[in-house]
Amino acid sequence: MKIATVVGARPQFIKAASVSRVLRRDHQEILIHTGQHYDTNMSDIFFDELHIPRPDFHLGIGSGRHGAQTGAILEKVEEVLIQETPDALLVYGDTNSTLAGALAASKLHIPVIHIEAGLRSFNRRMPEEINRILTDHLSSWLSCPTETAVRNLSAEGITEGVAQDGDVMYDAFLYNLELAKEKSNILQTLGLGPKSYILCTIHRAENTDDPARLTQILKALSKISLPVVLPLHPRTRKIVHELGLTSLLDRINVIEPVGYLDMITLEAHTLKLVTDSGGVQKEAYFAGVPCITMRDETEWVETVDVGWNRLTGANEEKILEAVEMFTPPENRPSIFGDGKAAEQIVATFGMKNINQY
Repeated sequence: MKIATVVGARPQFIKAASVSRVLRRDHQEILIHTGQHYDTNMSDIFFDELHIPRPDFHLGIGSGRHGAQTGAILEKVEEVLIQETPDALLVYGDTNSTLAGALAASKLHIPVIHIEAGLRSFNRRMPEEINRILTDHLSSWLSCPTETAVRNLSAEGITEGVAQDGDVMYDAFLYNLELAKEKSNILQTLGLGPKSYILCTIHRAENTDDPARLTQILKALSKISLPVVLPLHPRTRKIVHELGLTSLLDRINVIEPVGYLDMITLEAHTLKLVTDSGGVQKEAYFAGVPCITMRDETEWVETVDVGWNRLTGANEEKILEAVEMFTPPENRPSIFGDGKAAEQIVATFGMKNINQY
């Protein structure tokens, strides 16, 4: 079968690589990179080190307002689909590329496969929530990472073509953690020992674009007793400067954004992880690291329910209390599968009855 895969950001490439390794054994894959997120880390070494296939098409869309960006991706993806005539289109997660790809395919009557289906934060102010809901309702095959995701779809009347396959991100984490042991020296570079620091990431607009929330977060980080390692995006650094908050970074070890192998090395060896990222929440769980999430809700409610993730919002006191006191239980259930989700996805959908959808 001929499968077109649409991705738009570095994390989607990493997840797609897990499925591509299985899919390409017996099927043809056309990989379409929309260029939604420009990422300087996506150089030749990115593809070579992580064993990721290079895109067959690079659409070069770039950043922009949500409507304009989604429309531009929709137009360009449609052109590729008309040219390539795939049997199905495969998308991941909840980016504008995800929704635009699903729209383009559905209008051409090409079945859509959505991996990471069924996730809900129940906060429709988030663009990602709109993207994932609409993509699920456009999809013929829906691969869910957890039981909760299956229940979410059922509550919306989606029961056909749904399977719980596990999380491809767990596949990617396990695969790349082994590569990181050989190739990453980030701990030595930063002079860090295992469990001697707190790793933090901040990137969501709800935090970075809200001066009050960002101030609360930085105040909390500046008061943590252990060294805090903060890979900081240039855009967020600029906002911190414009708000006059630069002095709050003085007691924080601010570093440039790091590559994936360095990032999962930092995640695997930190004492606790403080973040507003959905993906990093899961990676903390994969690594067996307590996670403190600076959001008011999460798509990954399972990690909260089993006691390994605590929501603090952007509240200084709650963040500090969690860093000092939060201790998860000894038990860490296998809520994201066994690390073989890609095998399960290809086996479940099989790419064999695709035309019935």
